[in-house]
Amino acid sequence: MSRRANLRAIVCGLGLAATPPAVAPYFSAARAQSADLVLCDRIAADPTDPDKPSAIPGVPRIASQDIPIAIKFCKAAAGGPRRALYELGRAYAANGQLAEAITAYRKAVTKGSTAAMVELAISLEAGAGIAKDDAQARALLQRAAAAGNPRALTRLATAGNVSGGAADPAQEREMLTRAAEGNSADAQFQLGLMYANGLGGPKDDVAARSWFEKAAAQNNPNALEWMGSFAASGRGGPRDIDAAKGYYSRAAALGDEDAKVQLKHLECSITIKDARGHAVGCL
Repeated sequence: MSRRANLRAIVCGLGLAATPPAVAPYFSAARAQSADLVLCDRIAADPTDPDKPSAIPGVPRIASQDIPIAIKFCKAAAGGPRRALYELGRAYAANGQLAEAITAYRKAVTKGSTAAMVELAISLEAGAGIAKDDAQARALLQRAAAAGNPRALTRLATAGNVSGGAADPAQEREMLTRAAEGNSADAQFQLGLMYANGLGGPKDDVAARSWFEKAAAQNNPNALEWMGSFAASGRGGPRDIDAAKGYYSRAAALGDEDAKVQLKHLECSITIKDARGHAVGCL
């Protein structure tokens, strides 16, 4: 079977026979690249990796059935762009091969992959597949943050002084702003909390709601719950019970227990309370 036919067979096997219009330009542009890199990107790219091709959405977690394919094609593409090495590390990590993942991350770091710096730092902090080393982890995060990596900025901003993170709330807000502008859903949520609570600067419910909304658009469960609360109460914007129910429903579908409780309360036409005024049921 020819290389092109082999690629086509695997693409069809992954359910990609009808390539979405947004992805088609990437495959057209990728003809000059290796077929291995195309498949590696398609099934193992990290949505938060600044090196990720813009036409590829990426996957938060590599699907279990795709792990062997990801290892095969990312390994074959590892001699190319640094993101292929990082994606190979992701595939190994998803397969429980932590030593191999660390090796791939280290190689990607030497090529300047900030996404690999973050993952290697996380492994060093946890001592997962490598000896625990907080100092080295901090240095990697600071290096990635200096290059503008949103995940590194978020981790440093919320780590506090003990981990070499933000020295004060104002600095934390500034770091989170940089990360949030890089489309980090976690940073957007954390920044929303700072505005909602007046930490690191003036309290601003309108700004808080805006950042929660951006994070909720990326299905951040905490942001979805907070948007439900803001919409239900009219905080920072218009009161919209239907929208609140929608946000709570999405958060509940992601396993947020508090959202399930709040959704049930909104769906009550009459709330039954006990003698102390606590809600015990609804009609």
